[in-house]
Amino acid sequence: MEIARAAAGLFVRRGLRATRAEDIAQAAGIAPRTFYRYFATKEEAVAPLYAAGARRWAEAVRSAPAALSVPEALEHAVHHTLTPGEGVSAASWEWVRTLIHLADTSPALRKVWAEVCRSSEDLLTSILAERTATPADNVAPHPHLRFTSAVASAAVRVAVESWAAGTSPASGAQGPAALALRNLGALRGFAWGAGEGAGA
Repeated sequence: MEIARAAAGLFVRRGLRATRAEDIAQAAGIAPRTFYRYFATKEEAVAPLYAAGARRWAEAVRSAPAALSVPEALEHAVHHTLTPGEGVSAASWEWVRTLIHLADTSPALRKVWAEVCRSSEDLLTSILAERTATPADNVAPHPHLRFTSAVASAAVRVAVESWAAGTSPASGAQGPAALALRNLGALRGFAWGAGEGAGA
């Protein structure tokens, strides 16, 4: 994670083009060959940071109180991961904004972001299987679970990307949490689980 933080710091301060893999290695206090042992490109170096945020969101769905319905668990996770101060500081959210904005301008970084989002979606599928008491070996034959995780993940991802594209602070009516809750609210009629409607 130290390499990822060093890469993110350089990307934010210098920009993606002006940062070399060797610069990241130096900032992280490692040799360039050590950097390339873990990452094939400089863009891949921030994947652990992207993944940490995505995993935090999915794990918050898992840790939501068992009595909550799926849509309530998703909203609970939004409150606990996308609200500044709830695990991520307001200053860190500005790093998030820059890193996601950079992904819009760099095909290589966009690929890293897309791969992390897909992995997070897979994790959410298994978590929703737990919450809906679907046996793990039955997840693959039930496309609805995968579709459900894709819908939920997209609602959150689009909210974060929309916020990152603008200049609004991370808190407030245009922050990522508020946008994600609005996106989820627009899905009130979605059947989140077997026989379960989204409205509660």
